[in-house]
Amino acid sequence: MNLPQYEYTPSEDFTYYEFYSEGPNGQIKKMITFTVVQDRPFLIYNLAFGDVTENGDIDDVVTSNNEDRDKVLATVAHSIHDFCNKHGNHLIFAQGSNAARTRLYQMSIARNLDEVIQDFDIKGLTENGWEPFTRNVNYKAFLTNRK
Repeated sequence: MNLPQYEYTPSEDFTYYEFYSEGPNGQIKKMITFTVVQDRPFLIYNLAFGDVTENGDIDDVVTSNNEDRDKVLATVAHSIHDFCNKHGNHLIFAQGSNAARTRLYQMSIARNLDEVIQDFDIKGLTENGWEPFTRNVNYKAFLTNRK
């Protein structure tokens, strides 16, 4: 994707990435993690991200208000590319920490859908199950893998 993003530092095993958000509230350390949630019959990783707390955990509930939402989300999207380059084509599950966050992610995917689907298959979860991502449908979670 050709959107502005932050430079990030991956861990040695490319399962977590750190970067700094910059805006009116200063520099805020962020982290993206990929954690195995299912290994059979195929691998599924959970994608999580948020602000790094003092003890090194991810706070995915806090709202930073650093006025760089799109740049942060583009950084997360780029980390998925990097993760797949290192770990292969596995399914990646993503869901916001609440309905409003999930909706935010959905709107970002929808805005960039034409570009996203060039490299990734993306599905959305409805009450009827998983379906190909479509604009103007409310989803509860997302599942993606590289084409």
